[in-house]
Formats: sequence, C-alpha cells, structure tokens
Amino acid sequence: MQSGKGLMKFTYNGTTTEVELNKYSKTLTQDPTQPATQAMFYGIGFKDEDFDKAQVGVVSMDWDGNPCNMHLNQLGQKVKASVDATGDLIGLQFHTIGVSDGIANGTDGMRYSLVSREVIADSIETNAGGEYYDGIVGIPGCDKNMPGTIMGMARLNRPSIMVYGGTIEHGEYNGESLNIVSAFEALGEKLTGNISDEDYHGVIANAIPGQGACGGMYTANTMAAAIETLGMTLPFSSTNPAKSDDKQREAAAVGEYMKVLLARDIKPSDILTREAFEDAITVVMVLGGSTNAVLHLIAMARTVGVDLTQDDFQAISDKTPVIGDFKPSGKYMQEDFHRIGGLPALLKFLLKEGRIHGDRLTVTGKTLAENIENAVTLNFDKQDVIRPFDKPIKKTGHLQILYGNLASGGSVAKISGKEGEQFTGTARVFNGEQHFIEGIETGLLHAGDVAVIKNIGPVGAPGMPEMLKPTSALIGAGLGKTVALITDGRFSGGTHGFVVGHIVPEAVKGGVIGLVEDDDIIEIDAINNTINLKVSDEELAKRRAAYQLPEPKATRGVLAKFAKLTDDAAHGCITDF
Repeated sequence: MQSGKGLMKFTYNGTTTEVELNKYSKTLTQDPTQPATQAMFYGIGFKDEDFDKAQVGVVSMDWDGNPCNMHLNQLGQKVKASVDATGDLIGLQFHTIGVSDGIANGTDGMRYSLVSREVIADSIETNAGGEYYDGIVGIPGCDKNMPGTIMGMARLNRPSIMVYGGTIEHGEYNGESLNIVSAFEALGEKLTGNISDEDYHGVIANAIPGQGACGGMYTANTMAAAIETLGMTLPFSSTNPAKSDDKQREAAAVGEYMKVLLARDIKPSDILTREAFEDAITVVMVLGGSTNAVLHLIAMARTVGVDLTQDDFQAISDKTPVIGDFKPSGKYMQEDFHRIGGLPALLKFLLKEGRIHGDRLTVTGKTLAENIENAVTLNFDKQDVIRPFDKPIKKTGHLQILYGNLASGGSVAKISGKEGEQFTGTARVFNGEQHFIEGIETGLLHAGDVAVIKNIGPVGAPGMPEMLKPTSALIGAGLGKTVALITDGRFSGGTHGFVVGHIVPEAVKGGVIGLVEDDDIIEIDAINNTINLKVSDEELAKRRAAYQLPEPKATRGVLAKFAKLTDDAAHGCITDF
C-alpha cells in the first residue's frame, strides 16, 4: 500500500512499518532543484506516479555473438516486467560487456577475458552509482560475467539479485554426447591423426546446440553454483537450463523478491559473510568445480571486505570429498544435475551432513535452510550424479594449493586423482600457448615431461589467459595422463589432467617459473602440497643474474591498464585494492 513519496507500508514477522524504498533514487526524482533531471525522466516515458517509485537497474551481459549470452536481454525484459508489476518499483535496463571464453580461447583475445570481470564490475558500479539506482538485478551468462556482477553489486552495496542465464543442453554426433570441451579435444586428435576430417567437422558443428553456458562443471556452472550457495540468487538459478520454463519463472519472480530486499534493506554485505564464502568453497569442492573459483571467490570476498585466502581453500579441500561426477573428468552435465533436484537438493544434503551453515540470510529474505526446506532429498539408490560421502569420487578436494621454490606465493592444482597425485618429470619450456601447440604438432612433448608455459600471468600476458587449448590438445593427443603442465596463467573449468596454474610470483614478477630451462627436473606433489624445481640455489642465482625481463606486451589500452593495476593471482587479480 502506497503511503507517501517512496514510502510503503511493509509487514514482516507480524509487525507493520513504513519503509522508504527510494532512498537513493529520490536524490534525482524528489529534489525540486533537479528540474533537468526530472525532464529527462519524462523524456523516457515516466508518468507522474513513477517519480515516487524505487528504481531498479536491470543489467545484462547480452550480446549476439555468444551462445552463453545471446538470450540475456529476453530474460532482462522478463525481469523488468516483474519489477514493474510490483507497483512500487520501476525497472530500468542497461547493459555491459561480455567476453566469450569459448570463442577467445587459444587466441590473444583470451587476454581480455579476466580483464572483462573488472570492466563488468566497473561498469555496473559506474552506471548504477551514477544513476542512483535503489537496487540492482544482474543477468550474466559466461563465467567472468558472474563474479564481475557480484563485485559491482558489492561495491555499491545496495539490494541486489543475480539471475544466471542458465546452462546449455548437450550436443550430439554419431551417438556421442558433446560439449565445448569435445571441440577443443578434437584438435589434439587431429594434430595426432586420430580423427578424420569429416568427424572433426562433425564434432565442431554439433558440440553447441544453442543458448546457454557451457554445460559441464566448468567455470560458468561452478560460479553459478557458488553464487547460489552464497545466497545471491533465487533457488535453482544455477541449474535451471537456459531454454526452460523454469528459467522464465525464475526471472518472473524477481520483482517481488527485490521489493522485499528494498523494504528490509538487505544488502550484499548482509549476505556475503565469511560463513557464506566457506559454504561456497565447500560446494565447489564437492562438485569438482573449476580452478577459477579460487581466483573469483577471493576477488568477490575482498570486494565485500571478507578476508579469504588460498589457504582457506586448502583447509576446506582437506576435509571435503568430491562427490559430484561431472565433466570434464566425470560423466554428467549441469542438465543432469537439475533433473535430480538441482543445487537445492545438494545443499539440503550438505546441511543434513553438517557441512554448511543453514542460518545465513539470502536474497529471498529467508535463510538458506528455509530456502531448501522443501528441496528434493537425494536418493543415492536411483541416481549417481551426486554420490554419498562414504562412496566419494575422491576422498579429499580436487583443488590443492601448492607451495615451493616454483611458487613461493602459492599455486592452484586441479587433481582429480585419476591422473595420480605426484609427478616428477623433465621440463619442456614454452613461451606462450602457441609455442606449446607447435610442440604438440612437432612431437616435442613425450610421456614423463612437464610442460612449462610461462610469461602468461596477470602482468606477463597481460590478462592471465586460460590454457584450455593446450590442456585439451594434451588430452586429445593421448598425453593427458603422462604429461603434466604448469603455468603462471590459469585454466578453464573444462581443463582436466595433471595441471598446476596461478603460479605466484609469475615469471615477469621475478618468479622462478621464468628461470626454468629445458631438461630441468620438476617435482609436483599434491599429497604434501609442494611444487619444486630441482635446481640448486647457486644455479638459480646465476640464471636470475642473467635474466632479461621481456618487453611489455601491451603499452596502451585496457590490457596495459590491467597490468599496472592488478594484484597477483593469490589475491584474486582485483584492480581496486
């Protein structure tokens, strides 16, 4: 019931109070000394009654060039309609960028991917802050979209909800289920002559059937699950498929929930607590999620003022089994997860097992426990997408934080257990991923080698690109179990094999990875969490004295700006610290 300019009577827990919904937008809509501002609102179609409504910025990363994002504007329109339908709020759509990892991977364009996270956060903060929006609904698709959205919301700290664009369906060719990683791995098969030209084209043409984010437990679905666990989305947002009535219903429900958030002044800082991040890490571990979760969760936590470190990931990994059998190393896709009850079913199970905190606040205005009260109870006799804790895929977490002379500031390993947990091998050094692909083509890599891809860190690349093309090529070439790969870059959620990334310090910042030479011995131990170059301190000192810092690869523009501003990978690569 409307009772005044921007005021509404709101009842919660039996108590009715008068609340101000338009606490920010009234600066523009109610101030009589802002006539030009108000004339602009009339210009976009405002009626007199609209000036009393709270304004909700509805931002999507919609663009035609990416299956992950191509439908987000339609979802945005659905969200705007639901906001407008409340009667007390008005939705105003705007847009920001997105970079397709699936398209950019394997090219210099991938340097812009991590950078896009910061640009998205900057643009949401800039637009919503400049326009005095009272609340924000963010609609991301691809993986950097999501942490960028949360970071932008957290900086402003106004009532906010994220709506994930949803997962894609699987593709199919010759009776085989396909996804984006199938296309990358087909390259390795082609380079080694293990696939015909016809089948190579068949995989490419059928891997991506339409809209939605990459369907395995890759970075997009990992981050969507983590953010739903944090409490920043409505239940089921992370598993509702992009092309589903469930996703449409989710978008249509947002308006009423946003009204509750505004009425109760529930902000991201109220939701994004230390306990929330611990629960998100737990979910990443049980699902076998992407290494990028380490980078992004640390960045999101720092943005909201929560002290989260790589060591927190290790502590939770040590006590958390992997129980989700998902691609890239497992069998199932996000669509399969949804069919057995989605993330709420998993959260219900984890809460029952005492693995997560149920008393945390979420964007529904309810606690996590209240949100999942009526979720499906997982039946381990009828499904094996999620296993019980006494029958895990891996007894401890797949993400391991390794330290040693190669990574004095830490590194992130993705160890499924299928490729072993220790590897000692001979270094083969590559200056970037194209050099590596040439090494695959020429047969330079052999069983027992450790491929070292250097100078591709946050500053060195700049932008810390993903190494999905190299790791997929290794798998496709049949070397995935016999060759390890280490890098100061990072990996896709689609990466599997014996891989270690996020090496800190990176090569151009004095990291030992920049001093590695061919035929050196490298020892990786994911049991004792060490990564070492077996070269004497005297020899390393000699090499360091002769080391010449590479020329910067970007001297102007957004890449150069990122290189100047970014923190290291161990601290989330944020640029506003």
